[in-house]
Amino acid sequence: MFFSYAQIVQWLLVYKYFLLFPIVVVEGPVVTVIAGFLSSLGHLSLFIAYWVIVAGDIAGDSIYYAVGRWGREGFIERWGHYVGITVERVRRLEKYFTQHSGKTLMIGKITHAIGAVILIAAGVARVPFRRFVLFNFIPTLPKSLVFILIGYYFGQVYVKFDRYLEYATVAVIGLIILSAGIYFIIRKLGKRYEQ
Repeated sequence: MFFSYAQIVQWLLVYKYFLLFPIVVVEGPVVTVIAGFLSSLGHLSLFIAYWVIVAGDIAGDSIYYAVGRWGREGFIERWGHYVGITVERVRRLEKYFTQHSGKTLMIGKITHAIGAVILIAAGVARVPFRRFVLFNFIPTLPKSLVFILIGYYFGQVYVKFDRYLEYATVAVIGLIILSAGIYFIIRKLGKRYEQ
């Protein structure tokens, strides 16, 4: 992570949606959970944050796609032989994406670990950009919704927990005062009976 969670929260409290978009492009799911949390506390609108997150997520995916699409020739010619990428393998990749681009992109989007590789590979295979966006948009909707709701409901639990913690603090203070009062009364009564 490029920034600490505390920095992200502070920036979002000040700059809100203006900064939410570029941070989602860079950080994705973590920022989505934070935005959900801030929405539950009333600092962001859940609806607006969700759509900004979806747009930022698609923009981030498009950057990976662009790296594959426009960095393809230079990368293959210069570095491909070091990592086992040949022109023949790229042709096979193009054929695979022609036949299975939709499901491959959707699986890549849902499985976060290999997502970047698949997004770059889609660019290398020159999947049409409209198709790329469509098959990223479809799984982005539920994925972003799940992450923002995790943050939102965690925030609701935090607010309730904080409220219960306040009640518990008042109760503990009350018990300490009551115990101290009982202790002094018993002590005073004990001294009286000793005389």
